[in-house]
Amino acid sequence: MTEELHIASLVVHTTPKRMPRVSRHIASMPGAQVHAASDSGKLVVTLEASSTYAMTAQVTDIQHLDGVLSAALVYQCADTLDAMNEVIPDAHHPT
Repeated sequence: MTEELHIASLVVHTTPKRMPRVSRHIASMPGAQVHAASDSGKLVVTLEASSTYAMTAQVTDIQHLDGVLSAALVYQCADTLDAMNEVIPDAHHPT
């Protein structure tokens, strides 16, 4: 079976009071990163997982955290690891 990589980005809206705890929890998840946070309680998050099941589990975990009001999927991509690592030449940098 070919290994896959799933990448997703989310905007997670939390209550401002619980945002630090929610942010720490998300950052502790394997393959998760919190890239930005606003004073109003919004977090920009990326997730990486090895399968659709693992990605769905991570998103569900985030949605069920105490203090999370919503977790909106902004982007999602899935492909094989070989395809993700393929070097694609362009007009400015041919290989």
